[in-house]
Amino acid sequence: MYRMSARIMNSRGKHEAHIRTNDAERSIVIPPKASGYGSSANGGELLFLALATCYCNDIYREAAQRHIVVRSVEVEVSGDFDGVPGHPGTNITYSATVEAEASEADIQALMQHTDTVAEIQNTLRQGVGVVLAETKARPVT
Repeated sequence: MYRMSARIMNSRGKHEAHIRTNDAERSIVIPPKASGYGSSANGGELLFLALATCYCNDIYREAAQRHIVVRSVEVEVSGDFDGVPGHPGTNITYSATVEAEASEADIQALMQHTDTVAEIQNTLRQGVGVVLAETKARPVT
């Protein structure tokens, strides 16, 4: 069992992004917007990065179980957002290229299998609920 979290702290000209799995916390450098408030990366971009990262990491994990040496992985995710607040993304697809020490058929089988076990892909495919659990308002006087 892994407990994961992400945290953003933002104020004028300052943007900090932290990710954590169990007790291992790391910072990710994402500058603030040019206006000074908010993140220069939007949620859709980061969602697509999560999909690409998951598939990439899982290729290496699944390849090791098959005793396949992977030399490189390239993943590109794309999709559409219509710009209307609250509307979900559509047409989300991804493509991958894997270079490995194996036959083309074995690499293809690895890639197809990995698609079925990629946790972020499967989370989105199942439509897991997201709940706003707590809010804190801090008025400035």
